[in-house]
Amino acid sequence: MESLPTTVSAKSDRRGRSSKSQNTSKPSLILAFFSCLAWLYVAGRLWQDAQYRAALNTVLKKNYDQRPKVLTVEDKLVVLGCKDLERRIVETEMELAQAKSQGYLKNQKSVSSSGKKMLAVIGVYTGFGSHLKRNKFRGSWMPRDDALKKLEERGVVIRFVIGRSANRGDSLDRKIDEENRATKDFLILENHEEAQEELPKKVKFFYSAAVQNWDAEFYVKVDDNVDLDLEGMIGLLESRRGQDGAYIGCMKSGDVITEEGSQWYEPEWWKFGDDKSYFRHATGSLVILSKNLAQYVNINSGLLKTYAYDDTTIGSWMIGVQTTYIDDNRLCCSSTRQEKVCSMA
Repeated sequence: MESLPTTVSAKSDRRGRSSKSQNTSKPSLILAFFSCLAWLYVAGRLWQDAQYRAALNTVLKKNYDQRPKVLTVEDKLVVLGCKDLERRIVETEMELAQAKSQGYLKNQKSVSSSGKKMLAVIGVYTGFGSHLKRNKFRGSWMPRDDALKKLEERGVVIRFVIGRSANRGDSLDRKIDEENRATKDFLILENHEEAQEELPKKVKFFYSAAVQNWDAEFYVKVDDNVDLDLEGMIGLLESRRGQDGAYIGCMKSGDVITEEGSQWYEPEWWKFGDDKSYFRHATGSLVILSKNLAQYVNINSGLLKTYAYDDTTIGSWMIGVQTTYIDDNRLCCSSTRQEKVCSMA
């Protein structure tokens, strides 16, 4: 009976220790829970910051690539080198165009059969409704068939010059093609539309086509209302052979017509100054250009300005280059003087 108090006392001690242990484990669990939450929060922020840094790096790299570059001395030298290369390319293109005009074209007749450089290419303007007029020329001053070939052997080419119909391939074009197959005396300007209002542009196409097809000393534009003294023209040109920069014709000037609807009206009259007077230029019925001037027209045809009439158009081109104006009275076709190489038909 004396040992009973000892047993009760032991049980009481175990309950006290168990209760104390339970009381101390609850704060530990709470602390561990909040520690886990804190760890998840920090890990989430770190991941989010990493994403922000990656996005920011991408934006900064993109802005860096797009920012204006500060040119170093080496960069500037590269730019200057590119400009020099561009200049040389332009010069090469001009030399290529000149080389083409001097005979480096496939299947072209650039010289006479004797091997001598040709004297002249004479282009006689014509239109779709001028068949009878062409036959008249062929029966008078203009050789035909074998005589035309013999003239080319002497170094003179003569061709009727015409463009294409506005309706490509129509009956007008077909008739010209048929006539050319029979006579072989046409220079057909494939890229030109034959029309009265397009005559100033026709002269560009004529000189370009003539230079590209024949290598000659002179290129002559003749209207279809002009009769030529062919031997007199050949003699005139022979006397000028070898003369560069020659712009030959019956020189004139005159008032610029400013009244719309009037004959010879010039739509761009205001460009000719307060006096409203044309510059010196050759009469449009017959114009002669030396080889280098015709080449100039060929090379720069895309840039050359045209006016209402072909004679003033050619005259405007000659103002800006080194040109020798040759006023030859023998080329005044409408004059009454005896010594001339042309007359109005």
